[in-house]
Amino acid sequence: MKKLCTLFLLFLGLTVFSQSDDNPIVITPVVEKISETKYDLIFDIEIAEDWHLYSQYNPEDASLPMTISPAEGQTGYALNGKAIESKTESEFSEIWGKDEIFFVEEGKLVQRITVSDTSLTQVTLNLDAQVCKEYCLPFDEDFTFSLTGEKVSQTVTEVDDKSQAMSQSLNLNLKNTAVLKSTTKESSKEDGEASLINIFLLGFVGGLLAFLTPCVFPMVPLTVSFFTKHTEKKGKGIGSAVLYGAFIMIIYGLLSLPFHYLDTLDPEILNSISTNMWLNLFFFTILVFFAGSFFGFYELSLPSSWSNKADTASNIGGIIGIFFMALTLAIVSFSCTGPILGSLLAGSLGADGGAMQLSAGMIGFGLALALPFALFAMFPGWLNSLPKSGGWLNTVKVVLGFLELAFAFKFLSNADLVGHWDLFKREIFIGIWAITALLMSLYLFGVMGKKYGKISFFRVLLGGACFALFVYLAPGVLPKPLWNQNKLLSGFAPPQFHSIYKKDNKCPLSLNCFKDFEEGIAYAKSVNKPVLLDFTGWACVNCRKMEENIWVKPEIYSLINDDYVLISLYVDDHERQLPEEEQFDFIKPNGKVKRIRTYGDKWATLQVANFKTASQPFYVLMSPKLELLNSPQQYSDHTTYYNWLKTGLDNFNKN
Repeated sequence: MKKLCTLFLLFLGLTVFSQSDDNPIVITPVVEKISETKYDLIFDIEIAEDWHLYSQYNPEDASLPMTISPAEGQTGYALNGKAIESKTESEFSEIWGKDEIFFVEEGKLVQRITVSDTSLTQVTLNLDAQVCKEYCLPFDEDFTFSLTGEKVSQTVTEVDDKSQAMSQSLNLNLKNTAVLKSTTKESSKEDGEASLINIFLLGFVGGLLAFLTPCVFPMVPLTVSFFTKHTEKKGKGIGSAVLYGAFIMIIYGLLSLPFHYLDTLDPEILNSISTNMWLNLFFFTILVFFAGSFFGFYELSLPSSWSNKADTASNIGGIIGIFFMALTLAIVSFSCTGPILGSLLAGSLGADGGAMQLSAGMIGFGLALALPFALFAMFPGWLNSLPKSGGWLNTVKVVLGFLELAFAFKFLSNADLVGHWDLFKREIFIGIWAITALLMSLYLFGVMGKKYGKISFFRVLLGGACFALFVYLAPGVLPKPLWNQNKLLSGFAPPQFHSIYKKDNKCPLSLNCFKDFEEGIAYAKSVNKPVLLDFTGWACVNCRKMEENIWVKPEIYSLINDDYVLISLYVDDHERQLPEEEQFDFIKPNGKVKRIRTYGDKWATLQVANFKTASQPFYVLMSPKLELLNSPQQYSDHTTYYNWLKTGLDNFNKN
């Protein structure tokens, strides 16, 4: 339970993992022989600045304490209690309400063992710990100690000379790396916070829409009835209603927990998941399936036994009963909330924020769903102002079905781009969205579908908006559209170079670009121009927004086209295999190995190894001699990006 709470804290309050601190702790194993059967196994620990490592004696129900245990399968010795620790520090944690114990800067652990097998020459201990600063990282490593005094290699995996050399080639000998320290951390932090706020608001809107569906809306009177009948005092009733709403929000927030665990283990993993061709096809299929349920072709539901057990448990009373009431709501309403949550999951994993965005969206969804129930439970008189259930609830559901259907084709487009099928071109995508908007308008006008009495003014107004959207999108299928659809579709539709009518050079805005780092650098040397290194992705929404809204500006376009050599490296290009002779095993600083088999593997590793980040878009200005000309830039506005390019060019010309 404690581990669950700690992980939940990580994804609620921590920043997205960055590999800017690959090795916050370095441990050297040392052995001291005490007698023929007793040895002290010593962990000498160096801790990076601003980091702290939690002690074995950190209190219960706080951050995870360190544990030392024999490696799996080892016998012939036993640990003599816990390790003796060097000096630690303590500080009161407002989060846990306890004094936490931890090491800073350095530490030493002395673990005494007793050997029962005298033929034993090596002992391997596992150190499982948590190291933190603004965010926390798990540390789970095996350390081998020699009882004979012989040197032991701590690198588990052996690699050949080719992999050693190729690994070294990905570690660029960058010059003027001081600018990396001045990378706009504050602006990146602000962008990240803005992104989290946006996805939170989208989740909140999704929760409000879910509340207006036939599976959720009719449950309001039942909930109010429960609280008014089971609570004698008004003050207690308000407290129970607030607790009920809080439990709803927590339940939905907890759904994102597994993705934070994956995100902490490997910062590239969610990017790899979201850009996987087969997973995008799966998301397309599942969203089309969800749309079908909203259209009424079939009903989605969790096993009835789940809701029955949760409903029975809700009769217990007290806090536990209120929790199970909230859980019952989540289960019973799944047929309407499930498709919206599925869209939120797919959209969050397809974005750069990964697990943190998913948590923000889930919490926003849960809050929006919880608020009406809590408020009506607190003020039951408001029930009289609610509209009666009826056909309008089904209208909401069908409209959501059209939205799900449109959203599904975004994932089909991702699969097409990542898989290099070249089938689902930009004009086809826009045409499908235009037809979807037209069908939705016809439904709202009552031309198609079931009719539920007189069509309301609001429904006609919404139908008119959908028809206006159809008119806006329809010219996008022409060779020369009457107007630019990028204001609305940028980041969603396939890039402009992925067109039926244009020769696809797979470069943004048909610029001349290189897809190989070494080739691009060689060309830059031959023409003596600075390099714009563009870490991007086929399925990267913000990359398309930058290209189609910022790069397209004449002054920026001319700078990139005339004064820079553009090298665009697609980190999600996992379908194109590297030539066999270029495939190798990359050796990470901690000795672990990552297999480099595709172009995406290579460019993603190049980015992380040299710039300590795994997010895209990520732009670097450098000279052909690998001298950094300005601090790296990420998603930005027009003025900032233009000034950034100009500064880099000025710095290049000064040299």
